[in-house]
Amino acid sequence: MPLKPNHGRACTPIVHRTPTLPAALALSLSLQGCTLRGAPSYEIFGAYFPLWLLSAVVGLVGALIAHRIFVSTGWAQIVPFQLSVCVAIGLTVCVLFWLSGTGQLL
Repeated sequence: MPLKPNHGRACTPIVHRTPTLPAALALSLSLQGCTLRGAPSYEIFGAYFPLWLLSAVVGLVGALIAHRIFVSTGWAQIVPFQLSVCVAIGLTVCVLFWLSGTGQLL
């Protein structure tokens, strides 16, 4: 079987790729994040912890407390998909803590 010529499909010149450049630049502007005000962080024991990390720890503690409540009250035998329920409770606690820490809760 003879090889077919490529006809320039594999290597497009940069002239044909430039229409995507403005779109890529516009999308990169949304990646600035918290550069104007800085990321929200709190000083704990002399070190600055970002709020998202502190929120994750609080959410994990919330999920563990929910699991312990389920086990101690006997709901662990009744509630289906207990892992999903505890993760959802922990995520809710995490988001509520994050929103209250940034001042956007109420």
